[in-house]
Amino acid sequence: MSTVTNAADATKDPREIRRVVTSSFIGSTIEFYDFILYATAAAIVFGPVFFSTLDPLLATIASYLTFAAGYLARPIGGIVFGHFGDRIGRKRMLMVSLTVMGVASMLIGLVPPVEVWGAFLLLLLRMVQGIAIGGEWGGATLMALEHSSTSKRGFAASFANAGGPAGAFLGTAALALFALLPQDQFLAWGWRIPFLFSGALLVIGLYIRSRVSESPVFTAALQIAEATKARRPKVPIAQVFRRPGALLTVGLVGMSSFVLQAMFSTFTVGFAVESGFDRSSALWAFAVSQLIAAFTIPAAAALSDRIGRKPVMLGGLVLTGVLAFPLFALVATAQAWAVYLAFILALPLCQSLMFGPMAAFLAENFATSSRYTGASLGYQLAALLGAGFTPAIASTIFAAGGGDVTGVVWFLIGMCAISLVVLVVFGRESRHVIIDESRSEEPVVAPQTVGA
Repeated sequence: MSTVTNAADATKDPREIRRVVTSSFIGSTIEFYDFILYATAAAIVFGPVFFSTLDPLLATIASYLTFAAGYLARPIGGIVFGHFGDRIGRKRMLMVSLTVMGVASMLIGLVPPVEVWGAFLLLLLRMVQGIAIGGEWGGATLMALEHSSTSKRGFAASFANAGGPAGAFLGTAALALFALLPQDQFLAWGWRIPFLFSGALLVIGLYIRSRVSESPVFTAALQIAEATKARRPKVPIAQVFRRPGALLTVGLVGMSSFVLQAMFSTFTVGFAVESGFDRSSALWAFAVSQLIAAFTIPAAAALSDRIGRKPVMLGGLVLTGVLAFPLFALVATAQAWAVYLAFILALPLCQSLMFGPMAAFLAENFATSSRYTGASLGYQLAALLGAGFTPAIASTIFAAGGGDVTGVVWFLIGMCAISLVVLVVFGRESRHVIIDESRSEEPVVAPQTVGA
């Protein structure tokens, strides 16, 4: 058994590690291109196209509710893909999730602008997107994490998260490019092209993912189970629910990073436009911030490999609370330098500190036999709590305040405060957790590093 005790550290081929991490990054980039593309379109397109008979504000809120449907569906994807990912392997589920997401996104680009039926199809496809992304993140994270050495787990796993802003940059940039069209052409057909482009990205993603090997930690767990005739959990989610505190902790800790991301990808773009900033320029401000975040997320994760997951995430939460009012004051000026600065401070700085270490933090809280399910469900719980209804809530608070953004800012600060308290009181430092003890009921902390 000593030959598989440290399976992750036994992977010595740097080419394979690079291939797996690259696959994790590119796959997540493609999936989040599709997912965030919808978020941005929900802010500026779907209201007038699919809810044109409603008051403009009500149309925007209705559009955001279809956006929320994707987040409601994400835990379902986490459970379904997590179950089979823990039973038959990480790689196969990643291929399926990528395919489902790509096809759903292409179909969104073909939805007719028909009242009721168009909105219904949009809602249905958004839920399919949610199921796909619910299975994507866990597999992409675990493939990178379980191939990596212990001292670089945070950095390796973060590339699944870094794929998020990279995909958001591509999706937002594509939509911003077509937003330069005359308004009637953009709403008639221009917004559809970025969705249809998902087909080409799907082919690229499937080719890259087909060339990586299965997780060595998962393979080792199967070998041990076969050698010892040990029973593996038939229903991994039941094993996860045996420790519900871990699931709730990671979900509540992670939710604030999603609040910030969802608020700036939807509501704040619209707020900048209402303040007098050009729509295309507002999209580019978000896109540029996401491009920078694709680099700052791994940097924050690498820092967590050195000083711990908790200190880095705490820093991001505190900084968000401190900068919340100044960020929206900058956006309200409608000055280009101020809007760009606000987006860069919010996402590449504040959100990256929370989001970078989060991939490893979530995965390290669950055992190998249920890690795909636990990490996926924890992540999707955080996404649902943090992002699912944030655009609709922010828009409602904004409307109730007569266009005053103060209530929205306090909402953001309150969510960060909840995450901070949960992290301080219930979160444990996990960077030294041994993740390849496949026979354990839960991750084991190495004796020499307890309390680090």
